[in-house]
Amino acid sequence: MGNIGPSQLDDRRSEKSVFILDIRPQTDYQQGHIEGSFNAPVYDDLQRGDTHALDSFLNKIPSETVVVTVCKAGIAAQKATNYLRDQGYNAMTLNGGYTGWRHYTEGTLVYRGLSLLRQLIPSAVPSDR
Repeated sequence: MGNIGPSQLDDRRSEKSVFILDIRPQTDYQQGHIEGSFNAPVYDDLQRGDTHALDSFLNKIPSETVVVTVCKAGIAAQKATNYLRDQGYNAMTLNGGYTGWRHYTEGTLVYRGLSLLRQLIPSAVPSDR
């Protein structure tokens, strides 16, 4: 699995097997974040191509978990996901990042509609939304 949609994460985030790694700067994280997420403020480092900035946070990730990376829109988080996979972690990126999550939790019709449609007709909506 490469990506996970906001509604899927919402369904799974209470599971102990899911670890949400928010890589946004600390100020952004403090302004709003997914409940239960852990902040590893390496966004700027990843934008510069320094994936090793994540190394100092690897010991915070519980073993046997699925790591869901989160940034503002999902682009830098994908870099973190790729690096984590290279290190042997089961990692995926939140589609749309925290912006997508916020739209989902604020009840944006598109996300709520996809979630409801998936519940009614599971094969009708791709599971990566």
